[in-house]
Amino acid sequence: MGASLSNLTENGSADGRPGLGDIPESCVACVFMYLTPPEICNLARLNRAFRGAASSDAVWESKLPCNYHQLLDLLPRQNYEGLCKKDIFALLARSVPFDDGNKALWLDRISGRICMSISSKAMSITGMEDRRHWNWFPTQESRFHVVAYCQQVWWFELSGTVKFPFPPDIYTLTFRVHLGKIFKRLGRRACNFEHTHGWDLGPVRFELSTSDGQYAVSEFFLDDIGQDDANGNIKRGSWIEYKVGEFIVSSSDPVTEVRFSMKQIDCTHSKGGLCVDSVSITPSDLKVHTSKGV
Repeated sequence: MGASLSNLTENGSADGRPGLGDIPESCVACVFMYLTPPEICNLARLNRAFRGAASSDAVWESKLPCNYHQLLDLLPRQNYEGLCKKDIFALLARSVPFDDGNKALWLDRISGRICMSISSKAMSITGMEDRRHWNWFPTQESRFHVVAYCQQVWWFELSGTVKFPFPPDIYTLTFRVHLGKIFKRLGRRACNFEHTHGWDLGPVRFELSTSDGQYAVSEFFLDDIGQDDANGNIKRGSWIEYKVGEFIVSSSDPVTEVRFSMKQIDCTHSKGGLCVDSVSITPSDLKVHTSKGV
């Protein structure tokens, strides 16, 4: 049985039966157009024809977004000049930083669709200049290795924008936050909730708008992430993504501008003890987000 299977993967066997190696490379490439990148890479191990088809520029161009040349413009030319389409896909599937490293994009390895993350460093934060209210601290739990920590404020507001040639798709925008301040205790992760207060007294308002007039808003009480029971509720101090809403891109030209904000401006009480990591923009049906409101 093992020998027979081995024969099928190469050219026809001694008794004249055809094998997979007899399939023309062009036919294999046509089939690969309908497969995902991981599936293509796995099948490339079978024989020479499959390996050749798996390196075809036509196959890998079909996996790249329609405007991948604009994505390459974010990189130094020497990083991609002369690369085949397979290597360009691999390059863009890794995190590509831009805007002084405060934003990053990458291609989903399965679908080739664009995902983006925007650091809190790229946002405007009311009161950030006063270290009694806000400060930055490093952490390996962030893609950007730093997060904004709100110690205590009365007026809480963060906002930001991104202008980018998103390929046509439906996108979801989320904020990644958690209550408490991360630290290490005996080498293990822990959270300090000493300054965490006020979030149960009023909802936080999340908003997004686009340059073509789309708008979404949602409100959440942040204190309700402090649950941890046998039913699988989220443990207090864990990162969680709060879904702001969705927007639709029908064309990469003109470029889409997305504006977003997170605010709680009820000045009747103070609030604090909150980490803000980033905003993510991903295709809406790409994955199941661990998000409030989903």
